Amino acid sequence: MNNKEFHYKRLIREYDIKRTSAVKEQRRRAKEVYLKVPQIEEIDKILSQSGVQLVRSMLKEPNTLSIENFRKNSEDLMFTKKMLLVEAGFPEDYLEILYECASCEDTGFIDNKPCICFRQGLINIAYEQSNLKNILQIENFNGFNLNYYSKQVDPASGRSPYTNMEKIYQICVGFIENFETKKQNLLFYGHTGLGKTFLCNCIAKELLDRNYTVLYLTSPQLFKLFEESRFHREDMMDEAKAMLSTLFTVDLLIIDDLGTESSSTFTGSDLFDVLNTRYLHQNATIISTNVAPNDWNKYYSERIVSRVFGNYTNLKFIGSDIRLLKKYTSNNL
Repeated sequence: MNNKEFHYKRLIREYDIKRTSAVKEQRRRAKEVYLKVPQIEEIDKILSQSGVQLVRSMLKEPNTLSIENFRKNSEDLMFTKKMLLVEAGFPEDYLEILYECASCEDTGFIDNKPCICFRQGLINIAYEQSNLKNILQIENFNGFNLNYYSKQVDPASGRSPYTNMEKIYQICVGFIENFETKKQNLLFYGHTGLGKTFLCNCIAKELLDRNYTVLYLTSPQLFKLFEESRFHREDMMDEAKAMLSTLFTVDLLIIDDLGTESSSTFTGSDLFDVLNTRYLHQNATIISTNVAPNDWNKYYSERIVSRVFGNYTNLKFIGSDIRLLKKYTSNNL
């Protein structure tokens, strides 16, 4: 079962629970009202019996007059019922089943199509699973500002940080827009504070809002998972075990700050297994790192280096530390 199927079934169960809870609560309120206003219980019994009798008579011989009489009597009884409820201090709708979503009555579907509340529920679950729920309220494309990047040409690259980031931004937008049909892998590299993590979060939010599954892990978090799965699997929490399996199937995996982890031969092979499996299954991955391309061989095996630099779009971030610029810039650029 992939992540989307798991999320879908989880949400179906949640809707079943919500609907059952709403019905139980309505029954509780009905008992409360019946004790205080017995006449209302009698009205409900009459309405129920009349409905059954109408169905039986219509099965024997359809009669328009019977339907009209039933409708008029029902309206009169319902009006009396509401009056009695209000006189007893209850709201008019106190005996109704109060669903969270009145449109689909907590079924999640309208005419066999997912209700907007169900679609939003899937997105909410994806946010929870992503490890990014809170930060994405702050770090998203609404806060992306090219003006933090200098327009002065960098001698080493022959382009300005502004022009360079403009190109990276366009590639990231294309990555998002073509995500359904063209699975790509991105490698963000460059010095600290140039916006690599911020851009990862921007992409994550856009895809989560489009109902794709995303998992964000810092490199230390990822390698800790590897270590626990190899040496302490029986002690792992269920959440960690679920996250471990998610590594291979989530629509987008983001590995942030690769190169800051404590690795070993064992965990290195686990990293290759994840990257290779995701590549073979056409699942997208984004890696951000401060490690320069020429230094990768110092940290990782030839297999990992070959897989990343052979199958990822490599994007170099240049310029000055954006975090410091934001901290010491008094007005918004």
